[in-house]
Amino acid sequence: MTPPDIPLHSADRLHGLVDELHARQPLPAEWRNAFTEVPRAIFVPAWYEHGLDERGISVWQLRDATDDRERWLQAVYSDETLVTALDPATAEKVGDRAWTGVASSSSTAPGLVAGMLTELQLESGHRVLEIGTGTGYNTALLSARLGPQLVYSIDIDPGLVETARTRLAELGYAPLLAVGDGRNGHPAGGPYDRVIATCSVTRIPEAWIRQTRPGGMILTDLALGIDGGIVRLVVDPDGGATGGFTATSGRFMPARSDATTYPVRERAAYRPESGTRRTAVSAADIQEQYGFRIALSLALPEAELVHHLDDAGGPTSIQFQQPDGSWARTPVGTTDHPPTVTYGGDGALWERVEAEWARWNEQGRPGHTAYGIALDPDGTMRGWRTTDNYVWPVG
Repeated sequence: MTPPDIPLHSADRLHGLVDELHARQPLPAEWRNAFTEVPRAIFVPAWYEHGLDERGISVWQLRDATDDRERWLQAVYSDETLVTALDPATAEKVGDRAWTGVASSSSTAPGLVAGMLTELQLESGHRVLEIGTGTGYNTALLSARLGPQLVYSIDIDPGLVETARTRLAELGYAPLLAVGDGRNGHPAGGPYDRVIATCSVTRIPEAWIRQTRPGGMILTDLALGIDGGIVRLVVDPDGGATGGFTATSGRFMPARSDATTYPVRERAAYRPESGTRRTAVSAADIQEQYGFRIALSLALPEAELVHHLDDAGGPTSIQFQQPDGSWARTPVGTTDHPPTVTYGGDGALWERVEAEWARWNEQGRPGHTAYGIALDPDGTMRGWRTTDNYVWPVG
């Protein structure tokens, strides 16, 4: 189909974006046609630009065609993720078109969208469930590729769903849209050949596996405590699923059970500082090596990675912490060789980081695609490394 009444300069920008995506990573003809048919501008009439005010506080500035049409068009047809909604529980208006707060919805960068859709290995006739309707842009691309009658999409936010429905109708698409917690899937439309999530989950929901036919695929951002990434799993006949991290990498906002806000996560109080020593693992090692972070995520499934800023004005540090309050941190940008680690608790947490660093180096520093995930029918999740078939019991 031909996009309806797109101004010439917008059509030029749309084709320019598609050419940019194709040059970076060749798009299969079916997806190139879909991206050409779906103008992103319809789905992102406004977005929030992040910046800092004069006090150094994060501020979101509303941008749209009435503010600066040229700037809006340039953003919409760039390969950038654009924030489209803020969490009302944290948003506070601080200017005529400016808010503080936490982002709660976005239009994913088209390059990441294209990579994920390609990784989905769709074929004509496939029935697809999308978790996270959002703006409706991804839903439109799926509709252009398969036909809207084979596309089902669910989102926790009824406002987003209704807005997406209106935008999709502008292009002549009427996929089945539903409101609800996408982690429960949408059984009425199943079984599905493919499930694709544009939000992150901490484990693969059983409902997705149950609603996907044997041999079907699930593609989602799996958020482990330290890091995560996009995994593609094939559903087994016995009700399990097996797969691995894809070459396409990216991160998404977490799935939530509330329509507009994220719950506050309670954490145990930090253990008192108990020691400092030299270590073989630096903050730069952790920051620069995605494959190592995935290995750590599987080896330390209960650990969480955060950036720690010392209240006393010390350096920013990479910090690992456990649910029991134990922690270990190493400073960013240090010139110390070897670097130091400071910890609270018995120090065993960082010893496990060092042990995994040694194993990762012994295996030739494998990248993130060397790691896989398996879910047994009883819900047990395991991780493994393909270089040596090393297995971690993740949970």
